[in-house]
Amino acid sequence: MINIKKFVKNAIIEDNGRGDLFFDVAPKGRFTARAICKSDGILAGVQYAKVLARTEKFDCKFLKNDGDIIKEGDIIAELEGKASVLLSSERTFLNMLQHASGIATMANKYAKLIEGSGVVLLDTRKTRPQLRDFEKYASRVGGAINHRLGLDDCLMLKDTHLRTIDNLEEFIKKARKRISWVTKIEIECETFEQVKEAMHAGGDIIMCDNMTTDQIKEVVTFRDTNYPHILLEASGNINLQTIKDYASTGVDAISSGSIIHQATWLDFSMKFD
Repeated sequence: MINIKKFVKNAIIEDNGRGDLFFDVAPKGRFTARAICKSDGILAGVQYAKVLARTEKFDCKFLKNDGDIIKEGDIIAELEGKASVLLSSERTFLNMLQHASGIATMANKYAKLIEGSGVVLLDTRKTRPQLRDFEKYASRVGGAINHRLGLDDCLMLKDTHLRTIDNLEEFIKKARKRISWVTKIEIECETFEQVKEAMHAGGDIIMCDNMTTDQIKEVVTFRDTNYPHILLEASGNINLQTIKDYASTGVDAISSGSIIHQATWLDFSMKFD
């Protein structure tokens, strides 16, 4: 919650600058308003919007919760407060809901397609700078599971890392002595030969990057026969049209940056009564 409070406060400062010019000349008294959805999707951002309301000291009653299906015309929230406060908070309030709901809606589309498959849907670190916590929260609301939140919670060796490593097995032995005992090591592989080397070297998770479904099935068979404890993740150019095919290969997880970076904001508006 501390991070959310800081995020919300910075968002308010960003929009208000040296002060909302309407603030000092705003009509006195209390006013009521409604936040209305203008497009269909999955609602997210409520957790942040509630903190904004408490921070700016206006009343806000949400009629929908994070994760709810919303339709055009739905009233999302009822607000009451000073005109100056409601209007200075309006854009930040709506931006949070629109941005988060867009991501949650996209994540939900992916999640629905592989529902019941037993495959975990993961997001990625392809997030906007300074917005990772916010965007990954929205991704979770939509039904995805967070992959790494940062470089400090899993040692991932991507193709760029591997180019700097001469002996992968020795490198992993050294890494095991430096990282936490519970921290996993994930290795990105683009070919079957790389997969075999990475598994033999002691990786915990193998990312099958930009492989075809047939290639991944071959990897799954090899894993099941020789290294059943290793987890397999499919990644790279996986979209709404192909994700079901990848989910049928036998992998444990599928990651897609599109959940966040291809999401389109939902449309919301605030109307005064």
